[in-house]
Amino acid sequence: MRLFAAVLPPAEAVAALREAVQPLRDDRLTWTAEAGWHFTLAFMGEVRDDVLPELHARLERAAHRTAPFALRLHGCGHFGDRALWAGAAGELDALRLLADRADAAARRAGVAMEQHRRYTPHLTLARGRHATTPLRPYLDALADFEGTAWQVDTLSLVRSNLPVSGVPGEQPRYETVRAWPLTG
Repeated sequence: MRLFAAVLPPAEAVAALREAVQPLRDDRLTWTAEAGWHFTLAFMGEVRDDVLPELHARLERAAHRTAPFALRLHGCGHFGDRALWAGAAGELDALRLLADRADAAARRAGVAMEQHRRYTPHLTLARGRHATTPLRPYLDALADFEGTAWQVDTLSLVRSNLPVSGVPGEQPRYETVRAWPLTG
């Protein structure tokens, strides 16, 4: 299974972001579906079935060691000229700690992880169709965005089902495989 650990924003936060993004949607970018809006904490890629029990146990432990914390969608940013994202504000140290714990849980469970680097909280909104698509108008429009605050109280393990139809523009489908309450 292709898996990642994530924080999923609640419906109210998604609705506020939807309202801010809707006037910006155009054909110059490929916009991610709302069902795909999440904060990836640790991307694991393909995970073998025999690793899942240990992974579940370690992620559960990470969730139980982490207290709920406040978060909100805030502003925006980009990775190079290709990806536009919404950022986060609130208890970012707690979010980074949860990301570090999810990464460590996966490594200790035997998942081959990429090199660990400092976590950048982001929720991908769109990708440029071409390297020359200017992101500045979108960045300017979303710079002052302040979303609805919520209490992060769950660590989710999400399966990414990659497109298989070959239809241009088809996006991955995400399904929550397991979720654990934050109880630290």
